[in-house]
Amino acid sequence: MPSSTVENYLKAILQLADGGGETPTVAVGQIATHLGLTPGTVTTMMKHLSKEGFIHYLPRRGVCLTPAGEKLGLQIVRRHRLIELFLVEVMQLDWAHVHEEAEVLEHVLSDRMVERIDEMLGRPAYDPHGEPIPDADGLLRRDDDLRALNDCGDERVRLVRVSRDDPPFLVWLQEHGLRPGASLEVVSRDPVGEILTLEVAGRPERVRISTSAAGTLWVKGTIPERRRGLA
Repeated sequence: MPSSTVENYLKAILQLADGGGETPTVAVGQIATHLGLTPGTVTTMMKHLSKEGFIHYLPRRGVCLTPAGEKLGLQIVRRHRLIELFLVEVMQLDWAHVHEEAEVLEHVLSDRMVERIDEMLGRPAYDPHGEPIPDADGLLRRDDDLRALNDCGDERVRLVRVSRDDPPFLVWLQEHGLRPGASLEVVSRDPVGEILTLEVAGRPERVRISTSAAGTLWVKGTIPERRRGLA
């Protein structure tokens, strides 16, 4: 049975390779930064994962997952996201503080327990942050029509996903009504200060957010454009 360390590496490679094509290559430096480790430590582990058949390791170029590595990585992602949703929906924990709990529990729950959680939650498609949950067969839903909020123009959109696991940031989003499902609109831009001003449906005040933070909010333009100043 793979160790929790091996599982963490495979999950990191899978997440870093997301959207990079059929066999995306991930640099060792990217993995080291993502996990907060030295490149030397990561290189040693890459050699081990290669011997175990989980990755193809190309020195000075990077790594890519084998089918076996991708399968195990998706299993861990599935566990993590189901656990996060369970902690929010059943245990009533705040969405801002479930990531670290799930990081621990994903390595200790049995497959039977994970399957029961999936059943209890009604076979959910997304976690509390809007990330897709792989199904039991390892199929991961792709939302190719998502855009980062900072790429949107004068249009009303729906917030679908938050890709930043930073508790203070998630608390701030919640305080301003910026949870997946929220309807919002970019009403002005300050290109010098790199600030967007938003109108969030159901909120009396406008919200100001940096363009870098807005780049971690993913939206769909599903609501017709609203002309300001018209009824």
